[in-house]
Amino acid sequence: MAEQKPHESPKGEPEVNSAAQTVDGAEEDDNNGVTEIESLCMNCHDDGITKLKILRIPFFREVLLESFFCEGCGFKNSTIKSAGEIQEQGSKFTFRVESEADFQRQVVKNDSAIFRIEDLDLEMPSGHGQLTNIEGIMSKILVELEADQPQRKKNNIPLYEALDAVISKLKKMMHGSAFPFSISLDDPSGNSLVEPSTSDRGTKYIRTDYPRTHAQNVHLGLATDEEDNGAAEASDALDGVDIVDGQIYEIPSLCPGCSKDCTINIKKVNIPHFKEVIIMSTVCEHCGYTTREVKTGGEIPEKGQKITLRVENTADLSRDILKSETAALKSPELGLEVQPGTLGGRFTTVEGLLTQVRDQLHGQIFDIESRNGGSGGKAQLGCILHEAGSGYPG
Repeated sequence: MAEQKPHESPKGEPEVNSAAQTVDGAEEDDNNGVTEIESLCMNCHDDGITKLKILRIPFFREVLLESFFCEGCGFKNSTIKSAGEIQEQGSKFTFRVESEADFQRQVVKNDSAIFRIEDLDLEMPSGHGQLTNIEGIMSKILVELEADQPQRKKNNIPLYEALDAVISKLKKMMHGSAFPFSISLDDPSGNSLVEPSTSDRGTKYIRTDYPRTHAQNVHLGLATDEEDNGAAEASDALDGVDIVDGQIYEIPSLCPGCSKDCTINIKKVNIPHFKEVIIMSTVCEHCGYTTREVKTGGEIPEKGQKITLRVENTADLSRDILKSETAALKSPELGLEVQPGTLGGRFTTVEGLLTQVRDQLHGQIFDIESRNGGSGGKAQLGCILHEAGSGYPG
């Protein structure tokens, strides 16, 4: 986890230029050296230099840093792009800023991501990618809002007054006198990040993965408008159908990953001593996208429910678990807490649920040496799964 620095008042640059500083000051290494390319300056149309560097962000993935500088006119620009593929699902991060230290949380904003300050209903639309922190991105919004205020005061007084109130509230947030407030980062490509922390509890930090809509796939270049053939019909395919227990129903749909035709298999199962559930499975033959979800039937009970299981032997790992979309998962021994909505609904076993958590964490955390001694949790989780015969090396 990146070390948090003491909060500083946003009086300097409006954006934390982490990307440009990393590229410009990077030392050559065996794997991720800086590449320089001569390119056209869009300001003076003279030749400038673009520097490229692959950077691996801890607890995330690789990104491409781009930094351009023109010696002729002094124009410079820095952006960040994902160095990998578009993820199977989009992701949305919601974070509650409660202290000045929270301003230092790292933010990777891909060019397809939308950043919002929820309490102000203020949105930074998709655009250039940024590697910054919460303070940096909020400072950038503040500077951009203030830039045209003198012109608005002359030409559009109602708009000037409305934005002046927003700017005043934003300044209070930036100076730490309006805690708590919430921000969100929504990226249909799944290639953005708000830095997590092991100290996050409850609803302070929430990550939600979701299937993309056809419109989002069109925006990302994964589909065209012409490919939207039958999505509306698919949503009404089971209207008026009496679903029978044990019967598998096939619904034509569009793959959230590639927007091509796929099939959703639906089956109603009656779980003994519980209730009926709907199991939904999607496998795309074109891109390999796979998802399995469980949705409970019937009305929502009046009271919530908390179940605690002490796993004492291998047999306990085979216990069936029905996890709804709204359920959280905690393991004090592993120091693990999975927020509602992260894994979706699942009907599996204790072993299966832990395996899914491991697979999701493996590519983001376990591939990187933790700077806070996080390998202990890895060893504990690997040991538990190894006892269950999963073959996962601790």
